Amino acid sequence: MENASPQSGPRLILHVGCGTRDPEKLPPDYRPPAWREIRLDINPAAEPDFVGDIREMPVIADGSVDAVFSSHNLEHLHAHEVPLALREFYRVLAPGGHALVTCPDLQQVARLIVEGRILEPVFSPPAGPVTPLDMVYGYRPSLARGNQHMAHRTGFTPDTLKSLLEEAGFTNVRTTTRPEPFLDIWAMGIKPA
Repeated sequence: MENASPQSGPRLILHVGCGTRDPEKLPPDYRPPAWREIRLDINPAAEPDFVGDIREMPVIADGSVDAVFSSHNLEHLHAHEVPLALREFYRVLAPGGHALVTCPDLQQVARLIVEGRILEPVFSPPAGPVTPLDMVYGYRPSLARGNQHMAHRTGFTPDTLKSLLEEAGFTNVRTTTRPEPFLDIWAMGIKPA
């Protein structure tokens, strides 16, 4: 893979755990023409540019991308594997690049569970309603169809996600949360120049 070159042409964003091709999955600020998406997914059926695991991405060169986008991937790893993935994000980023990570916010999800809403749909994407139980353990309909990649094996609060990014070497880490129906954390960290 070519090295990142933010001065010439579009900047490169590595979209890890990208799923099926859909330009709308990237946040608006990361779409063409300013950015070129490179897609990596563990599932070959998603037809990514690279089939691979976010814990170890040897097909992506050191310092070769300007940004890494990870949406609802880290919770599918075991807790002890999350630092491996974050160190890989850091490794593939060019100096001055950044990682943008989003995942369920277990603090907000726990509040709904305490309120007795564990099976109440929070939002309904095209795949079907999602409940707090799905946010904790993984989307039950996908798991029932045998897609074990959809199981959730760990979880995060804004503080824990921030700490993990900092431990991986990221600086200027900022987090924000979105309330119901999203119940997620967004975090950004920078690889020092």
